[in-house]
Amino acid sequence: MSGLIGRKIGMTSIFDENGKNIPCTVIEAGPCVVTQVRTKGVDGYEALQLGFDDKNEKHSTKAAVGHFAKAGTVAKKKVVEFQDFATEQKLGDVIDVSVFEEGEFVDVQGVSKGKGFQGVVKRHGFGGVGQATHGQHNRLRAPGSVGASSYPSRVFKGMRMAGRMGGDNVKVQNLRVLKVVAEKNLLVIKGCIPGCNNSYVIIQK
Repeated sequence: MSGLIGRKIGMTSIFDENGKNIPCTVIEAGPCVVTQVRTKGVDGYEALQLGFDDKNEKHSTKAAVGHFAKAGTVAKKKVVEFQDFATEQKLGDVIDVSVFEEGEFVDVQGVSKGKGFQGVVKRHGFGGVGQATHGQHNRLRAPGSVGASSYPSRVFKGMRMAGRMGGDNVKVQNLRVLKVVAEKNLLVIKGCIPGCNNSYVIIQK
């Protein structure tokens, strides 16, 4: 499965040939350097390790600097492995946005925006006690009953309650590539993808 590491730039919209306005996301995809080639004989599986976004050597460990020096490149901030890569690559090869074509479909994975500690109304879509009517005073957004009384005398695991929301690994599948801007390493993908602007994403096809 071929892919690249990228950075989410932001959202915009473009018009298609029929004049329809299409929301889309702009991603800076690559260029990525092959920093390690996994083989079945040595590692037990075949994969390519790609590195993206240069990192200051001052902020890198000596082990990391030595690892990336084998590929003839500087230390990278983001490293991801891709199995079953479509084309054969060697250590130190540079893979850019040209691996994608306009019109094909890709999967994009990223970390969703963290929203902190949230209640059940925002986190799970609860309607509030009594749908927030009939004199509930100050309990409009309360979760309500969470368990029975004498039996089982506990709250079941998995009960939807308040807690930390967001910050999860999310993959959105089958997004169409609208444009490939090779000279600027940009991908324009239809729809929205997880994560905030300037966050790292993984694009697979």
